[in-house]
Amino acid sequence: MLGDLVLQKEDHVNAPAFVIRPDAVEETLTLLREEAGFDHLSCVTAQEYEDRFESIYHLRKYDAPQHELGIVVPSPKNNPWNQSASSVFRTADWHEREAYDLVGINYVGHPDLRRILLPDTWQGHPLSLDYDQNKPQIITLQEHENPLQHTLDDNTMFINIGPHHPATHGVLHLKTVLDGEHVVAVDPDIGYLHRCEEQMAQGLNYRYQIMPYPDRWDYASAGLLNEWAYARAAEDLVNIEVPEYAEILRTMGAELCRICAHFLAVGTFALDIYGDFTAIFMYAMRDREIVQSILEDLTGQRMMFNYFRLGGVVWDLPEPRNEFLSKIQTFLDAVPAGIQEYSDLMTSNEIFQLRCVDIGILSPDVARQYGVTGPVARGSGIDYDLRRDDPYGYYPNLDWDVVTKDGCDIYSRFLVRLGEVEQSAKIIQQCVSLLESWPEDDRIIQSNVPRTIKPPADAEIYRAVEAAKGELGIYIRSDGTQQPARFKIRSPCFSNLSTLSEMAEGGLVPDLIAALGSLDIVLGEVDR
Repeated sequence: MLGDLVLQKEDHVNAPAFVIRPDAVEETLTLLREEAGFDHLSCVTAQEYEDRFESIYHLRKYDAPQHELGIVVPSPKNNPWNQSASSVFRTADWHEREAYDLVGINYVGHPDLRRILLPDTWQGHPLSLDYDQNKPQIITLQEHENPLQHTLDDNTMFINIGPHHPATHGVLHLKTVLDGEHVVAVDPDIGYLHRCEEQMAQGLNYRYQIMPYPDRWDYASAGLLNEWAYARAAEDLVNIEVPEYAEILRTMGAELCRICAHFLAVGTFALDIYGDFTAIFMYAMRDREIVQSILEDLTGQRMMFNYFRLGGVVWDLPEPRNEFLSKIQTFLDAVPAGIQEYSDLMTSNEIFQLRCVDIGILSPDVARQYGVTGPVARGSGIDYDLRRDDPYGYYPNLDWDVVTKDGCDIYSRFLVRLGEVEQSAKIIQQCVSLLESWPEDDRIIQSNVPRTIKPPADAEIYRAVEAAKGELGIYIRSDGTQQPARFKIRSPCFSNLSTLSEMAEGGLVPDLIAALGSLDIVLGEVDR
């Protein structure tokens, strides 16, 4: 179908990849989207080699995520550029801005190619090979700048919302233009945290050193889900098998983290929209603490779990085993009544409905254009969940359902998260039953993994898991050593946050705050 557009074919571990010219990006991606159904641009990876720069567009299908491919765009060393994909996929807007910011590739035809994580006056590109890591830089204050390039007339006003953590779910700055209380334009300003997680991973070995870091991406609740994203990519890269028993432990731990994440989302959202601290927020923290205690017993840590290992997990269930499983069972028994309590307090509350129903609309077509995943996508009726659609772990052997709602509004996103708590409890219940009856002699928690892991040179892989916020993906390129030559994190929060202007523009300021809360972002993962 692509014919002469393809210069050559590459075989990445996860999918085939096709090399194209820098000036053929728009035509190629349009053909693949319209004719082949590749409607999900999940990630854009930029990197520099000794002789060239390269962009990789990781494509999937929302209706069949196991159908995936890569489009590789090499560009000259002395003039790194390629045609922008933003006219084909809106999500390329932010992804290409990040690639320009950190690696230095110029995306011709991009509607707004400026830095996204670093200040506009920053010198150099931190992930380029010639960047001086030791050179200090002073960033001057740009006074009275209008970052949106919006002409202020008598009816509009530019204001800054944030960056203050309690109001914006992290260190997020919203550059906002208002006409009265109506939002004319909003531009999320990210990059305040400067996590450097990708660069740190590129200086660490696969076997032992990288695994503690994923806990810090979505540090609020999703530690084991983050660890699984790295584990899945690295294990498939070097063909490491995980014992069945360890897969059950992973699956149970991951779903406990998902429940933790959704309880936090529910509680903080109640604060966002009607300031309910004493009831809903504290109820959510109470229930989350029960799960947090279970995870602490399992992993030994409250937040930075570091429980997964390549090939399995670090240890088995804590002793006495029956007492630990009984603690989980007590929590599971209380879930149905707890969900009903949240429903009574929130979903049937008149104020809650006024703030949520038909507010923050995100249609399925727009959500796909922005690469939206997780509860935000499923709240727009997109039936996309990698646990089922790109199976991993023990999920294919368990009975559970993907929760979707077709309201496309804030209310639907909330209902999806409540429904997912019930489904996670259903998954955990089945894991508990399996662990209770598993023969003691077959409780293998790790496969036999070499002490030193050196994938073949130029091996490339993109793998993803269904984290609490959506598709959390990892791209790794090996150079034949113990450390990745390129380590790229695909944050679901990053793509989901890019939709904020679509949901908020034309609405009121309170609707902007509610829409932001409904995305359930964690800036540690956005900035990485």
